[in-house]
Amino acid sequence: MGSIYQKLTESDIEKIKAELHERICVTRHEILEEVKEARAQGDYSENYELYAAKRAKGQNESRIRYLQNVLKNATIISDESPVDEVGINNTVTIYYPEDDEEETYKITTSIRANSMEDRLDMESPLGKAILHHKVGDTVHVVVSKDVEYDVVIRAIDNSSDGDDDLRSY
Repeated sequence: MGSIYQKLTESDIEKIKAELHERICVTRHEILEEVKEARAQGDYSENYELYAAKRAKGQNESRIRYLQNVLKNATIISDESPVDEVGINNTVTIYYPEDDEEETYKITTSIRANSMEDRLDMESPLGKAILHHKVGDTVHVVVSKDVEYDVVIRAIDNSSDGDDDLRSY
C-alpha cells in the first residue's frame, strides 16, 4: 500500500487517534494473550485458535500501520461552511431529473465515506461537483468522458460528523 494523502477534519484526526490508542494499548495486548493461550494448547498443526489469534494480530497490526500512515500524510481541512452552501458533514437532498428520483447523502471525508450508509466522499465526482453549491442550483457532474449527468440540490441540513465511524479498508 503506497502513501495515502487524504483531506481530514480535526474530528477525523481525533477519531483516528482514538482508534490507534485502542488498537495499540488494548487490542494488541488482548490478542497477544490469545496467542499465548493458544500456543499453550500445544499441537500447532491443528490449532485453529492459534491460527485465528495470529490472523487477528496481523489484521490489527495492518490497521495500525494504515492509520499511522493516514495521520502522517493527512492534510487538515476545515469542516465549516456557510449555512446555505453544501459543505463537509452536511446532509444534502439531491434530485436526479433524468431518473425523476431524490437521494439524500451526507458529505464526508474519504475516511468516513460509506455508500451503504449514504455517506458520500467529498472527493467523489458527485461530492466534488456539489460542494459549495446552494439549494436550487443545478450542478453538472462528470464521472468520466462517457458518463455525466445533472442534479438539482433540493435541501441542505447542516449536521455534524456525529458518530460517523471511520471506514475500514
